[in-house]
Amino acid sequence: MSADGLIVVDKPGGMTSHDVVARIRRLARTRRVGHGGTLDPMATGVLVIGVGRATRLLTYVIGAGKSYTATIRLGQATVTDDAEGDVIATTPAGRLTDEAVRSALAALTGEIDQVPSAVSAIKINGQRAYKRVREGEDVALPARRVTISRLEVLAIRRAAPDVVDVDVEVTCSTGTYIRAIARDAGLALGVGGHLTALRRTAVGGFHLAEAATLDELERRAPDVVDLPLAVAAQRFFPRRDASAEEAKVLSHGGPLEAVGRTGPYAVFDPAGGLIAIVSERAGRARAEIVLAPA
Repeated sequence: MSADGLIVVDKPGGMTSHDVVARIRRLARTRRVGHGGTLDPMATGVLVIGVGRATRLLTYVIGAGKSYTATIRLGQATVTDDAEGDVIATTPAGRLTDEAVRSALAALTGEIDQVPSAVSAIKINGQRAYKRVREGEDVALPARRVTISRLEVLAIRRAAPDVVDVDVEVTCSTGTYIRAIARDAGLALGVGGHLTALRRTAVGGFHLAEAATLDELERRAPDVVDLPLAVAAQRFFPRRDASAEEAKVLSHGGPLEAVGRTGPYAVFDPAGGLIAIVSERAGRARAEIVLAPA
């Protein structure tokens, strides 16, 4: 069975995130596998997978900022806001100037209220929004506040007379829908828009350059974990070293003295083993999750 830790996977197109988890369960020979942030089947790139006790770190991975490269097609709107859905409207976009395209995208940066795509995994009264849409329901999701800290236009291409393809790089907060950016840019320009390509290049501090393909992991199985638990925690969190006595207290769920750090951090025992992820409040450092072996 594989060790506890994280795997940075380069997800191929055509697979759901759950499909990748199922494959890793087989390769790692354990059921205790999860992922740190869904990628649509069309999308490729960084999908962080947790194995064993490291699945408990995934809540932090899910909340991390993310980066993408994407292609937006202006002139066509689809039911899913991406290339997987049927085209529901076409408006010739050839008249759009590069300046207008750049201006529409610039208006979608910073802190914005974004309405997620109706065909999404968001739950409404316990049922996924995409399932309601497929059953014929008209779904309207509330806007949510997201931060798009970088939206850079790499190229504007006009391979066909009635559409404009825009290659972009995006860095954003968790919860941001890149296909909603395509939709909203198209709406602002009056021509409709959808996403034709999406590749996630980073999640937090985990980057595409270190990602392994499923074929590579298949050849290594069952030794598929790239970042053992302690290494993964040190990559993602600030580090605090505990004394032997502090390690004993914390491993049993007891608090430590605060050291004046904000936000969660990882506490290690004298041998370098990960004990817990800790946050400070009311003058004490208390475990959010204890990861030391029982």
